[in-house]
Order: sequence, then structure tokens, then C-alpha cells
Amino acid sequence: MRATRLVAPLDAAFDAVEGGWRPVTESFRASPTGRQLVGFVDARVAAGATVYPPEPLRALALTPLESVRVVILGQDPYHGEGQAEGLAFSVPAEVKPPPSLRNIFKELQRDLGQPPPGPGSLLSWALRGVLLLNTCLTVEDGQPASHAQRGWEVLTDKMIDAVVRLPEPVAFLLWGAHAQAKVDRLAGSVHRAWLANHPSPLSAMRPPRPFIGCGHFSAAAGFLAAAGRPVDWGLPARGSACEPTPP
Repeated sequence: MRATRLVAPLDAAFDAVEGGWRPVTESFRASPTGRQLVGFVDARVAAGATVYPPEPLRALALTPLESVRVVILGQDPYHGEGQAEGLAFSVPAEVKPPPSLRNIFKELQRDLGQPPPGPGSLLSWALRGVLLLNTCLTVEDGQPASHAQRGWEVLTDKMIDAVVRLPEPVAFLLWGAHAQAKVDRLAGSVHRAWLANHPSPLSAMRPPRPFIGCGHFSAAAGFLAAAGRPVDWGLPARGSACEPTPP
């Protein structure tokens, strides 16, 4: 059974990073901000805090830098027991989709006519080059944004910059103010960004950029298809034979 909380020292997560992401994470880990972040997270776990997710850098293992076609940027992980699995907006297949994820599925159906999937896991997307990244990668139980401004944002900015340096076009779907603040990092690149409100029920229908009706899935698919980099937004139904097994 997969762990639901962070137990191992944070350095172990950095040690496991491979491929093109490793220079990015290693330069950060060696910096004063990186060492402070590791010390902070480890101290909170040692003090008895329940910290999610169990694998903060899992998105990097599932979506190698060289394979990134889409970046979906969230804020911080889900802060409920068993929800966060190291992929922005995604929950384990056996967990009921939270409201924000249900709105993502609603827009996927409205935009592409794709029926809502059974499970709430977005693992299939991650394995197809959709980087599901939060700006902050750990959180404490029941305390949203509890690990914000502790250093994660510096690392995730470096990750975004690494994607921006890729020569092939990437679609950035920036939902909510935290994500939209990153749009200037794409200036002068071959990439393209689409902006909308966060899919949370509190903002999904509100102006100036309602999430419901944004059409980002079809827009990104069209952009990438024209670049010869098609993206598959399909998600498996619960119990489907094509449902991937989580690594």
C-alpha cells in the first residue's frame, strides 16, 4: 500500500531525481535556500507534523524534462489525508475527486466531449508529457499554503525556466493567480500560455477569465498538433484495462 504522507528525509527525494531534471534540482539543493528548505521540511516531520505528499518530486520522475509537452501549474498539494500524490490536481485512483478536479473534468467534457473518468488520477497525463506541477510541493495536514514561501517556489521557478529553454513548443496552462504570475517567464520563447481562473468552485465561473468555458484543452491540443507534438487528453475509466499502474 502506497504511503500517504512524507516520512523519508527530503534529501532522499532529491537523490532520486534523474535525467534532465537533476542539474536543476541539484543546483537548488546546494544553495542556501535549498538547504533551508530541506531543514525546514525535515524539522516539521521530526516534530510530528503530517506532511503531504509522500513523494514531493514525483512529477519529475513521471514526466522527464525532455518529454514535457504541457505544463499545468497548480498552487500547493491537497491538504487532506490520502489526497496528494505528487501531481498537481491529481488524487490516487481510489480517492473521490475533489471539487477543483471535478471542474477540470467538467471542462474536459464541455471542451472535448470526453466523458468524466471514473478515477481522479491524472497519472496517464503525466506519463504522456503533461507536467503536473505545483508552485509549492509540500503542505501540512489541514493547513493550505503552510509550506509556502519556504523555498519551493524558487525551485519550481527553476523547473519552469528549464522547460522554457526546451527547443520544442510547450503549452502552459496557467490556472489561478499564482500560476498566471509565471507567464512573463515565457517571454520571447517558442512556447504559448493560456490563462484562466483557478478551477476551484470559488472562482471557476467568475470573471475575468472563467475556467469553465476556457477551452484550454482543445486550444493546447491544436497548438501542439500544429507543431507535430500531439497531446492525448484521454483518461481511463475506473477498472479499465488501459488504466496505468502507478510507478
